[in-house]
Amino acid sequence: MVNMQTVARESSAMNNWDLSKSGDLLIRLSKESHITDLMRLILTEARLLTGAEGGTFYRVEGDDQAAHLNFEVIQNIALDIDIIDASKSEKWVPIPLYRDGTPNYANVASYVAITKEPVIIDDAYETSSFDFSGTRSFDESHRYRSKSIMAIPLLNHDNRVIGVLQLLNARNISGHLESFSTEDRDTIAAMAKFAAITLDNQLLVNSHKDLLDAFIKALAQIIDVRSPHTSAHCQRIPVLTELIAKAACDDSEGYFKDFNLDEDGWYELSVAAWMHDCGKLATSENVLNKGTKLERLHDGMESVKARFAAKIHSESSIAEKNQLKDDLLFIEKVNSGGEFMSEEQKARIIALGQLTWPDAMDEQQPLLTEQEIYNLCITRGTINDEERAHINHHINLTIEVLESLPFPPKLKRVPEYAGGHHERMDGKGYPRGLTREQMSVPARIMGIADIFEALTAKERPYKPPMPLSQAFSILKKMVKDQHVDPDVFELFLKSGVWKSYAAEHMLPAQIDVTDVSEYLK
Repeated sequence: MVNMQTVARESSAMNNWDLSKSGDLLIRLSKESHITDLMRLILTEARLLTGAEGGTFYRVEGDDQAAHLNFEVIQNIALDIDIIDASKSEKWVPIPLYRDGTPNYANVASYVAITKEPVIIDDAYETSSFDFSGTRSFDESHRYRSKSIMAIPLLNHDNRVIGVLQLLNARNISGHLESFSTEDRDTIAAMAKFAAITLDNQLLVNSHKDLLDAFIKALAQIIDVRSPHTSAHCQRIPVLTELIAKAACDDSEGYFKDFNLDEDGWYELSVAAWMHDCGKLATSENVLNKGTKLERLHDGMESVKARFAAKIHSESSIAEKNQLKDDLLFIEKVNSGGEFMSEEQKARIIALGQLTWPDAMDEQQPLLTEQEIYNLCITRGTINDEERAHINHHINLTIEVLESLPFPPKLKRVPEYAGGHHERMDGKGYPRGLTREQMSVPARIMGIADIFEALTAKERPYKPPMPLSQAFSILKKMVKDQHVDPDVFELFLKSGVWKSYAAEHMLPAQIDVTDVSEYLK
C-alpha cells in the first residue's frame, strides 16, 4: 500500500530545499568513503531535490558488448522500500546494454547509459518509446502505479558513463503526482556531474586497494609455494590473526576491554599479516626446503651410505659388519630431524666420525666429514645455526622492505605489526629485542598466530601433524618462559577461536582437546 504521509513529508522537504545548501551536499558526497553508502546518498538526495517518491541507482559493469547495468540501490518511500546491494540478489537481474551486438534501447536506463542523454517520461503507461513491461509487473505485484520517470546518466571525467539515476513519480507539495520538469533535469544533471566524479574517485581508490590486496596475496602465495615445508603458512596467518583480534575486540571485561579496531585498523592488520614473511623471498630455497640434516643441493645421505657400504665390505668380522649396519640405520633416523637429539646420540655421531673407510685408491678417509658431523648433531629439526641465522634474517629484510614502502598514514603500523612476530616478551627475541611493553597488541597476537600455525601445520614433510594437546602444552611452556604473551594465549584458549580454526585447517586426528582448563593453570 502507498504510504501517503511519508510522500507528503518528503515532498515538503523538497520544496523547502535551498540550492544554496548544495555546497553542504557536495561536502557530504566527498566525505563518503563507502561505495554503497555513496550511491545511496546520491539517490536519496536526487529524490529530495525533485520530490520523487522512488528511484534506482544503476551502476555500469563490464566492458564493450558485455557491459550491463547492475541494480545497486532501490528506494520507494510510498512502498517503504530501501534496498542496498541489490546486485547481490538474484531478484534484480542486470540490464544488458547490448543484445547480440545491438544497442539495447528498449530499456530507458540502458538507453540513457548508451546515449549519455537524460530522458523524461510523463507517463510510463502511455509511451511506446520504451518497454515498461517489467514496471507494469512490479506495479501489479505491489498495487502501485508508476507514472513519471526521469533518468540521468552519471559521466566521469573521461565522459564515460559509470551509472544511471532513474527517478520515479515526482510529487508536488500537496502530494499529487506530476511530471519531472526541465528544471528538475538540469538540477539533477548538475548534481550528477559532481556525484559521478566523487563516485569515480572512490571506485579508483577501491580499484587501487583491490590491486594492492591481489598483489599482497599473490606475494604470499609465491612465498608458500617456494617451500613445501611452509605450505599455506602465509595464507593461514591472516585467518588466525584476525580470529584472535576479533576475540580481543569482543572482550568487554578482560585485559583487552579497551582494545578495538576500526575499519582502517582491520585493513592495516590484514596487510601486515599477509606480508609478515615477505622477506623470505630472499631466503635460499636450498635452506627453505632442507628436509634432512645432510641435505644440501641433494641429500648427502646417499654419499654416507656409499662410504658405509665400502666400510662394511672392507670388514671381515660379522659383528663389525652388523654394528656398522646398525650405525647406518641410526644415522638415517637422526638425519630426518624428527626427534630431539640427546647428548648421548651426539656423542655416538662424533665417535662414528672417527672411523675411516678405504677409498678407490685404498687410502683411509673419514667415514663422516666435519660438516656432516656438525649437521647430524643438530639438536632439533634439520637446520644448523648458520642456516637458522640465514632464515631468521628474513624478518630483518621484511622490516627493511616494509619500512621502505610509502604506506599511507592508515597503514603506517604495518612494519611494526609484521616485524614483531619473532620478538619475545622478555626482550630476548629478534630482530630488535623488544619487550612486551614495547610491542603493540596486534604484534603480540601475530606472534602466537605464527607459532601455533607452525606447530599444527598438517603438510610439513619433516614432521607428523601435531595434535592440539601438544601444541597447547608447548605454548603454555612458552608463556612460562616469557616467549609469548600470556594474555593473548589466555584469550586464544578462553575465546574458543582455536576451535573454528582447527575445524577449518587441521585434520580431525589433531583435534584431541575439548577442555582447555589444564593449559590455563
